[in-house]
Amino acid sequence: MFTPQGPSLRELTVQALSSVEHGYDLLADKFDATPFRTSDRLLTAVGRTLETLGPFDTGLDVCCGTGAGLDVLRSVCAGRITGVDFSTGMLTRAREAHPTADLVRADALALPFGPVFDLAVSFGAFGHFLPAAQRTLFAQVHASLRPGGTFAFPLPAPPPVGSRLYWILWGFDAAMRVRNTVWRPPFVMYYRTFRLPDVRARLEEAGFHVSLTPVETLGRRDDGSPHCRLVVARKG
Repeated sequence: MFTPQGPSLRELTVQALSSVEHGYDLLADKFDATPFRTSDRLLTAVGRTLETLGPFDTGLDVCCGTGAGLDVLRSVCAGRITGVDFSTGMLTRAREAHPTADLVRADALALPFGPVFDLAVSFGAFGHFLPAAQRTLFAQVHASLRPGGTFAFPLPAPPPVGSRLYWILWGFDAAMRVRNTVWRPPFVMYYRTFRLPDVRARLEEAGFHVSLTPVETLGRRDDGSPHCRLVVARKG
């Protein structure tokens, strides 16, 4: 994380004590040099999986950040691609990397689109939405898709209980809850509030028909289950 190209510890601390929007504005110029950016390995794997589910025309990247997911849309969509984010700084970087994409500054909980997209994706953003907000988010994406449109996103398998990663994520969430209790404005970012059974139920409440597709190029765990699934939510 603390590479010469990435943010310093001081910069990360200032970002973490800011609001979500301002924090990402501050981090935008160095975001792609942090582990928070979705890895190219995952993006490529999701793109290959989506190729088997298309074809798609227009595409939307929800909470696009600096635009890593726009490459996935570009690889599977024949028509226009659009990214939406509420951070001006992140959109500036996305615009530099994707000058032909339509980039819109807006809150994902109030998307300014009619039902015009065939495919919506999102990468690494769901930790910013508490359970009640997830319902609103899914309803907004549903309203932005054409009938038969698809909302797809990767959902890695949870770490085994008691593993090192399990305790790292548990500790991070606990620290964020303490931070948000004693400091304002809040910075909503949690890793353990997006569990598959709950997510599936909320997607279905929003009107989606939900299925799961293994992302096979990322392999399988010792018990035979995939390391990552693609949640495929189709609008009826």
